[in-house]
Amino acid sequence: MATLTCDFFSEALEVGTSVSVVLPQPTRAQIGVSSSGPLGPPPVLYLLHGLSDDHTAWTRYTSIERYAAAAGLAVVMPAVGRSFYADERHGHPYWTYVSEELPEVVRTFFRVSDRPEDTFVAGLSMGGYGAMRLALTHPERYAAAASLSGALDLAELVRKPERRELFARVFDGHPAPEEDLLELLGRRRGERLPALHVSCGTGDALLDGTQRFAAAALEAGADVTTDYRPGDHEWGLWDAVVRDVIDWLPRRTSPA
Repeated sequence: MATLTCDFFSEALEVGTSVSVVLPQPTRAQIGVSSSGPLGPPPVLYLLHGLSDDHTAWTRYTSIERYAAAAGLAVVMPAVGRSFYADERHGHPYWTYVSEELPEVVRTFFRVSDRPEDTFVAGLSMGGYGAMRLALTHPERYAAAASLSGALDLAELVRKPERRELFARVFDGHPAPEEDLLELLGRRRGERLPALHVSCGTGDALLDGTQRFAAAALEAGADVTTDYRPGDHEWGLWDAVVRDVIDWLPRRTSPA
């Protein structure tokens, strides 16, 4: 595998930003690493960080490089601060950045597939919310999406006193309907949606909201895989689950 940090100027954010990237490199002589790759441009997973993290978190706290190597998968990990992947009411337009500009930047800079059947999105906590919002807003772009301990029920979270300042800055205290995942599921009822993987530790405070989202997704007609296992809001759990998520992703059967 190749790993790199790409620093570039974002037109949407009007400031420089960074992404961490893992790119597949089929090897024969490397000891202790299983590596593979498709004949054409590799499939790509957009992997989103949580509220207290940045673009380096997944490579620092998990073995994402090894998991991606075995799957022949490119992984793109952007930095969005504490934005909740939203166009902040008092800040920067991170939703515009991740949903519109970032995919174009990736296509321009890297040799990865741009086919929807080869494109996936996943994230943890705040990033789980971002992944599901991308999948439900643009279902035609993604083959699958995964949430790991996601903050999936905004209506519940905005009522928490400890998050009042955060949500006042990001949403002015009131997320719009298109920012509410349960509202988005209602709008998409009966439509074709990406396959969804929804997981959470059974000791996590976000478990109830995760289960409500999963039930609503099933009611909307989505193909939903759930994974509730012992654990809290912690990297030990996410390292194990992200490996299972990568194994779960649908695979291309023929070269691009």
